Amino acid sequence: MKQQKTNAMRILEQKKIPYTVHEYPHGDAPVDGVTVAHLTGTDEAAVFKTLVAVGASGQHYVFCVPVAKELDLKKAAKSVGEKSVALVHVREITPLTGYVRGGCSPVGMKKQFPTVFDRSVETLPAVCVSGGRIGTQIEAAPDALLPLVRAATADITVADG
Repeated sequence: MKQQKTNAMRILEQKKIPYTVHEYPHGDAPVDGVTVAHLTGTDEAAVFKTLVAVGASGQHYVFCVPVAKELDLKKAAKSVGEKSVALVHVREITPLTGYVRGGCSPVGMKKQFPTVFDRSVETLPAVCVSGGRIGTQIEAAPDALLPLVRAATADITVADG
């Protein structure tokens, strides 16, 4: 069975960025990221979820954080110079990004939004993000992936404890 390429995969190939695809079984509903990490046999710390937010200014942003962590909205706002940010409503994700909830990749959105990865990505040899559809993850080196999506890094997760 030939694998159906997603936009994210096509962009990585165009830019000659090596990546690995991890597929996992799923129903119609998105599965949480921790489950995805277990299904793909990947360390939770290296699997990042993609969250779309809107700032007080009306500008949209993309935040990528480890699946077992929560986005700290105050830290996220500070990282992009906003007074505040709020996650966009689920129904806004597809029109905004071209992706569905649970399959939202920082690579290949309809529009390139300012993107921030949690700083923990800097210590990883590889990071997994959604491949652009539910059931597909793509793994790539952060030093290749982050410049592609013009991502900054910052401490944007809720502190443990």
